[in-house]
Amino acid sequence: MASPIGRLELVERGGALVAIHFDAPPDGSPENERGGSPVLVEARRQLADYFAGTLRVFDLPLRPAGTEFQRRVWEVLATVPWGTTTTYGVLAARLGMPPGASRAVGAANGANPVPIVVPCHRVIGTDGTLTGYAGGLERKAQLLRHEGVPTEADQDVLF
Repeated sequence: MASPIGRLELVERGGALVAIHFDAPPDGSPENERGGSPVLVEARRQLADYFAGTLRVFDLPLRPAGTEFQRRVWEVLATVPWGTTTTYGVLAARLGMPPGASRAVGAANGANPVPIVVPCHRVIGTDGTLTGYAGGLERKAQLLRHEGVPTEADQDVLF
C-alpha cells in the first residue's frame, strides 16, 4: 500500500497480520500472501486512517514471529500511547527487568516485525535523541511528527 512514509507491504498468515515491510515493491513479494483477505483489507483501512490522523489505536489480529522475550517486549510496546515516547530503560522497568536490560529490550524492539501497528517508533534514547529504527531515522521522525511529537530537528527550529 502507498503511505506518506513510502510503500508498505502487509503480510498476513493464518488470519493475522504478521509483518509490515518498508519500501515494498508495487506488486509485493511473491513469497508473501497478498490480495483482498479480510485482515489485509482491514489493516490497509486502519493504516490509512492512522495516516489521516483519525485512528490512534490499532485493532488488528497480530501474530508476529519472535521469541517469548521479544513478544513480551512487543506487548508492552503496544501500550505506548499515540503522541508519546518512552525509552528502552522504561520498557525494561515495565517488564520487571533491571536498568541494564535496556539493550536487550532495544534488540527486541529492533526485531519488531509489525512497525507502526506495534509502535517501535515511539522509543527514543534516554537523552531524547532518536535512536535506530528499521525504517530509518527520517521515517521515525516523520511518524513522530505525524503524532505531534517534536523531534530533535524540530527542537533546533524552535530555539
